[in-house]
Amino acid sequence: MLLLIGLFFGLLIVGAPVAFAIGISGFSFFIISQVMPASIGVQQVASASQSFPLLAVPFFVLAGHMMNKTGITTRLIRCSEVLVSWMSGGMAQVCIVLSTLMGGVSGSAVADAAMEARILGPDLVRNGYSKGFTAATIAVGSLITATIPPSLGLILYGFVGNVSIGRLFLAGVIPGLMMMAGLMFTVWVVSRKRGYRSATVTRPSWSAVGSAVWDAKWALFFPVALLVSIRSGMFTPSEVGAFAVVYAIVVGVLFHRELTWQGAMEALLHGVIDNGLIVLIIMFSGMVGYAIIFDQAPQAIAQGMLGLTQSPTAILFLIVVFLLIAGCFIEATVLVLLLTPIFLPIVLQLGVDPVHFGIVMMTMVTFGGMTPPVGVAMFTVCGLLDCSIDEYLVEALPHIATILILVAILIFFPQISLFLPNLLM
Repeated sequence: MLLLIGLFFGLLIVGAPVAFAIGISGFSFFIISQVMPASIGVQQVASASQSFPLLAVPFFVLAGHMMNKTGITTRLIRCSEVLVSWMSGGMAQVCIVLSTLMGGVSGSAVADAAMEARILGPDLVRNGYSKGFTAATIAVGSLITATIPPSLGLILYGFVGNVSIGRLFLAGVIPGLMMMAGLMFTVWVVSRKRGYRSATVTRPSWSAVGSAVWDAKWALFFPVALLVSIRSGMFTPSEVGAFAVVYAIVVGVLFHRELTWQGAMEALLHGVIDNGLIVLIIMFSGMVGYAIIFDQAPQAIAQGMLGLTQSPTAILFLIVVFLLIAGCFIEATVLVLLLTPIFLPIVLQLGVDPVHFGIVMMTMVTFGGMTPPVGVAMFTVCGLLDCSIDEYLVEALPHIATILILVAILIFFPQISLFLPNLLM
């Protein structure tokens, strides 16, 4: 197991693609193993792709790209501006609200951060917001998409851990809204202190709010339709991914009339590229996951942690600290696929609900993408806004503190995550 870990990090250090780092290190374990043939590793790669729940991933990725071509994004931006641009730091508040609304469309924190950095970032800088504050608000705000359905990370966690994806989707709603409220409050405090003014002088009228919400109704209705269709048994989580693609096409062609043939082909191309990368990582991770379980790594780690404390809350905090550190170096998708087989048996042994743990875990592994030294969302936003990492980190400290406080609240009060799943399912 030490060889597997060492080879994996060694390949990452020399710049190997993540998928190949996982595949080479995993296959090396089977080659040098004296107990089982290398063909077992090949079988695990193949079997990882033979999963019906896994179909949800490529469908939701494609749906997100399709929706970006249908005018949904521009309508959500307009809706967010009407709702919160009158507040202190109004333009930055728009970024937070848009991340919440986009979570139900893209399902990807990096995609959301990149879109906002391109569209909203330059306007914030031109209106007097510092580059660091702008980049921090956009990057950390995109964390909300880790919990708002349909989160791709929650789908992968449910797939690997055999946890109900429908319950995970419901469990992410309240924590996602709490993140939105917490980050909006942080932006408000910083903006009041620095004199960042609101984008509009007066509050919007009820008619203006109603008009903006009505204009964005098909985008706002989408996450609601997902949850209702899963809860009612109309679709499985995999089938609802296909429904999302059809929904995006229908809205783009019949209602918004903005989805062209060229736009659809571009969305399909981007979807194929993204899915190729994600599925390759998933397939190779199946081999590594089998090696981890075979080597009894979860049992060894569980014994080590339980030797320190028997408190479920303390164990969760230890795992959160580990995920926070690991997330600084490794992409969220990889962490979910590699660490779920290790940590889920530990928390189950302690009586922690796997749905509650999934929300905490996804928040932390995605949060690593917003922090140095190799945060993907951080580098994406800073690169697009030409912002230095030092300036970003200083400005991001209030946002980071807010998220860590919210995670602590979720750990101490699991009922927050479990309220909707227990109520509706």
